[in-house]
Amino acid sequence: MTDSPVRVLLVDDQPLVRSGLRVIMADHPDLEVVGEASTGAEAVQLVGDIRPDVVVMDIRMPGMDGIEATRLITAGPAAARVLVLTTFDEDDHVYGALRAGASGFMVKDMALDDILAAIRVVAAGDALIAPGVTRRLIAEFAGRPEAAPARSSRLVEGITEREREVLTLVGRGRSNTEIAEDLFITVATAKSHVSRLLTKLGARDRVQLVITAYEMGLATLPG
Repeated sequence: MTDSPVRVLLVDDQPLVRSGLRVIMADHPDLEVVGEASTGAEAVQLVGDIRPDVVVMDIRMPGMDGIEATRLITAGPAAARVLVLTTFDEDDHVYGALRAGASGFMVKDMALDDILAAIRVVAAGDALIAPGVTRRLIAEFAGRPEAAPARSSRLVEGITEREREVLTLVGRGRSNTEIAEDLFITVATAKSHVSRLLTKLGARDRVQLVITAYEMGLATLPG
């Protein structure tokens, strides 16, 4: 990242949520709120106008929802990355948001410091899913009839057994440090495996690796 603050667009149909986040970010010089939107359509328009670095996106909004807005933003010419921030217990659209191109998924009841940290992580080009969301997402995805698509076998053929183990752990929401501990390898080695998986599977970021793990039937809930 550069010395310039991360330019953030807040998208939520609740003014109180946007106001709260704006006030909190005002105390952090490395974060700058450059715009607000109350609908997905407004968000898409503003991304083109003000070119934020990160869009903090709600899902349930009137008119165009956050999933469609995320799809349009990530497919457009702007370099903005999307961090979905929503009330997870009321939302069954996590998978759709991530498939639409979101770089992360956080819930509104998380600690504010964690939400701000997530914005910084996404702005830096990384991706993340809140651990609790990962577990719920795996459980939801496991019950879907499309959970093991035909392309799974083709994906499996391109990776080694060790990479398969790493991908399984990524799918469970494990960090590189936790993967290293689980497999008795160094953190640097874990990072190398993740990097090779990104290349081999044509994944944009860690979130897409999680999705691929689901599609390959690897991301089962740990016992």
